[in-house]
Amino acid sequence: MTERFFLDTNVLVYTFDSTALRKQKVARELVATALKDREGIVSYQVAQEFLNVALRKFSPPMSSLEAQSYLRRVLMPLCEVFPDSSLYSDALSIASKTGWTFYDSLILASAATGRCRTLFSEDLQSGRTIHGVEVQNPFL
Repeated sequence: MTERFFLDTNVLVYTFDSTALRKQKVARELVATALKDREGIVSYQVAQEFLNVALRKFSPPMSSLEAQSYLRRVLMPLCEVFPDSSLYSDALSIASKTGWTFYDSLILASAATGRCRTLFSEDLQSGRTIHGVEVQNPFL
C-alpha cells in the first residue's frame, strides 16, 4: 500500500478472533502493513475502544500486562489522531450529513484529519467516500 489508511477498532479486534480465521488473517495483514510501512494509523478513540473490548469481552480477557504490551507495541506506534475542537466539529458535521452515530462519525473525521485515503471498517458503508476518505470493508 502506498497511501495512508485508517484502521477501525473492529480490524484490531479481529486480529485476536480465532473463530473467524479468514477475517483474522486479513486483519493481521493490515496491522502488520500499518506497522511496517508506517502508512496505517488509528486514533485515540480506536485505542480506547480496543482496550475496553480486549479487557472486558475477549475470551479470555486480555490481562493488564498483555494490554500494556499491546498498547506499547501496536496502539501507540499507530496512534496519530488526538481530540480537539476541530475534530469534534467535523464529526458533528459528518453525523448530520450521513445520519451515522457520533462515534462512527468521529472515526471518519479522525481518518480525514490523519490525511488517510481509506478507512478500513466492517461497520460503515463500504464504498462510500466522505471528506476524501473512502470506506472499505476489508472482510468482503
